[in-house]
Amino acid sequence: MTFLFRWLMRGFVLMLLLAVAGGLLAYYFATRSLPDYNASYDISDIQEPVEIVRDTNNVPHILGQNDHDVYFGLGFVHAQDRLWQMTMLRRTSQGRLSELYGERTVNIDEFIRRLDLYALGQSSYSFQTEDTKQALNAYAQGVNAWMRTVNENALGRGAPEFFLFSKNISPWSPVDSLAIMRLMALQLDSNLRNEVLRAQVSLTVGNDLVKDIMPDAPGAGVISLPEYSQIFPATKMQSQFAKNIYDPLDPVRPAKMGGASNAWAVSKKRAAANAPLLATDPHLGLSAPSIWMLANLEFQNTGIVGGTIPGIPAVLAGRSRDFAWGVTSSYLDNLDVYIEKLNPENPNEYLTPSGFKPFKTKSVIINVKDGKSRTIKLLNTENGPVIPAKHYSLGSITPEGHVTSIRWSALEANDISMSAAIELMRAKSVFQARKAGRKFTAPSQNLILADKNSISLQMIGKMPKRMPNHVSSGRIPSQGWLPQNRWDGYFDYTENPYELNPESGIVANTNNKLTDDEFPNHVSYLWGDTQRINRLTKLLNTRAVHTRESFIDAQNDTVSFTARSILPLIAKELWFSGENAASGTAEKLQQTALKLLSGWNGEMDKHLPEPLIYAAWLRNLQHRLAFDELGPLIDRFPRPDPVFIERVYRDIDNAAQWCDIRPSARIETCADIARIALDDALLELTEKYGKRIDSWRWGQAHQAYQDHEILGKVPFLSWFVNIRQETSGGDNTLQRARTTGTGDNPYANVHAAGFRAIIDFADPNSSLFIISTGQSGHPFSKHYDDLAQLWRRGEYIPMSLDIDLARGGAVGVTMLQPK
Repeated sequence: MTFLFRWLMRGFVLMLLLAVAGGLLAYYFATRSLPDYNASYDISDIQEPVEIVRDTNNVPHILGQNDHDVYFGLGFVHAQDRLWQMTMLRRTSQGRLSELYGERTVNIDEFIRRLDLYALGQSSYSFQTEDTKQALNAYAQGVNAWMRTVNENALGRGAPEFFLFSKNISPWSPVDSLAIMRLMALQLDSNLRNEVLRAQVSLTVGNDLVKDIMPDAPGAGVISLPEYSQIFPATKMQSQFAKNIYDPLDPVRPAKMGGASNAWAVSKKRAAANAPLLATDPHLGLSAPSIWMLANLEFQNTGIVGGTIPGIPAVLAGRSRDFAWGVTSSYLDNLDVYIEKLNPENPNEYLTPSGFKPFKTKSVIINVKDGKSRTIKLLNTENGPVIPAKHYSLGSITPEGHVTSIRWSALEANDISMSAAIELMRAKSVFQARKAGRKFTAPSQNLILADKNSISLQMIGKMPKRMPNHVSSGRIPSQGWLPQNRWDGYFDYTENPYELNPESGIVANTNNKLTDDEFPNHVSYLWGDTQRINRLTKLLNTRAVHTRESFIDAQNDTVSFTARSILPLIAKELWFSGENAASGTAEKLQQTALKLLSGWNGEMDKHLPEPLIYAAWLRNLQHRLAFDELGPLIDRFPRPDPVFIERVYRDIDNAAQWCDIRPSARIETCADIARIALDDALLELTEKYGKRIDSWRWGQAHQAYQDHEILGKVPFLSWFVNIRQETSGGDNTLQRARTTGTGDNPYANVHAAGFRAIIDFADPNSSLFIISTGQSGHPFSKHYDDLAQLWRRGEYIPMSLDIDLARGGAVGVTMLQPK
């Protein structure tokens, strides 16, 4: 027995030593790809020496003696710190994810191939300006120079992720950046999912109830629309629509999870230091690393600091010595879904205004890891690419004998949005920036612009010119063969909403409604915000003049206008009602919760229980109101819509009918549903967080999920690559922290301002910036998450154009020497 025990111990020790040795070996190879920021490299593609100073926060300050070399340096540093992220963006835009992930991503690849984003990027290269072509080529050379350095010096394949997947990386090309630009347009656009969802709801409950559950932003009236069943009488709601499960690799975001953001500026008359101020914080899905990377580009005629996206050779929001700009999503409706009628005699033809015509066809091959390659046949109509019924529940709204196609402004072959972005970055005034905006096609954005004398808001992006008699006004799919449903090109840039130096001295946007113009000049029926703008308006107008500190306070404000306006509506018959209940009963728990909410100021503070009770109550309330009408479609509405709830509880246009449970024999009132929903919420929270309400904390449920898109779900590895933090804010606060609304953690923060900036023209070098993770995409780098705690606390780092300040605390200086 002793002999057996001795050998078992020896075996155990041996296995432990082998595990330790394997771990050390894996660590060694993984850390080989950590870049040395103090190295010097001989490079054949540059004309003069390039110096890259990494300041104390690892922000690269790129100094070249000509513009070509500065763009080269940006490509070099992007590849140093974010090579895996860049190649993933490229693979997504090419429709080649399945070569790494197998069957999981075949549908995603097929959809991207049908859009043909990469081929469109190839076509658009010839339309770019000469300066843009130089920037794209120099940037690609910089990326490739780092990849050659990795290969020549065996630097761990450039990123640890490449040890788990294919190590083969094709050289970077200018087309890669152009394709990624179109991919960003897809990620920021939610029109496809929303058109389909609106048609599904119309088929399920009719237009009378659609206007409640998918309400228009409050404001001017809207032209009445036909029901979807009136446009396509033979269509019945199909039960085949896909479950509401989102794959983080899918660039088509769920409904109401596209781009969001806040940006505003005040003129010098509204600034304490008599110089304009600007704030911007674009919101995208959270990830580790962040999609954003900070950089300083020192060109020959100006220096520029701000936020970049690896893969794109431009600062997308930031400042130069004379000019600053921020961005928000405009929510322009630049996509239409069409129902195309097939020829009953020949399914290879579809109906057009001039009769049946054959589809334009092309075959492509999708290679699948550990599976058979797929050959798919791409079909194109005069309106655009045909999208099969299996994608995004299109089959649930497509009549028999028809297919769906889409027309989208981001599919224009002559798109020169990249040239526009680079010209915007190089602008020196509001006037020059507006001129650059004319060249934008997609993604459409609102620019908040400021120079030393002016402020402005300008919507950029081509606005489709629809016919006034369009059958559906572009809100639900329409007949592709009717001429009145087709676009007549685009409106002139001068039709885009614009404001220059308003009398108030303030321009601002929170994705709120831009215009009251009627269709077809309406811009959109779908707006990203109806709530935050009210809070921002109050904060900006309650002060006569503003400072950098007041902008910091506004950008990190966590008071919910929605909570302050909605709670008195839904709880007006519940406050302080009934006799004091016995301790330990459900009634006592409800009374305690209502007492807490009655004294709450609406601040979504992570340390408080009230935000958690409020969020759970509204979530369960919307579910209770809509489940009996929507059935399985309720999963498409995972987060409460405050406009819907307000319509119901104010009984606008008879919306209170949602309170009555249809299958029930009795008639329920809105107070009944509010009470039941509160009980549901308290039961949910009690089961998860215990019975003591005073121990509940919003931050416990509202953690920011900054997960690695690939390794974040791998056991053990997830500990190293995911960044989780308790956060304040909520769905409708200025410090916006969008919740999932689904799954085991419905209150998790998954969509927020991954980049924030505040720019003060009174002291430009004191301007502040932050991203949500760190500059490096390498999980073993100390700069992988070193900015995350600052971001969570609402703090910033200074970014100056004074290179001596950057040198003072530099973590490294990289020299690129021409061979």
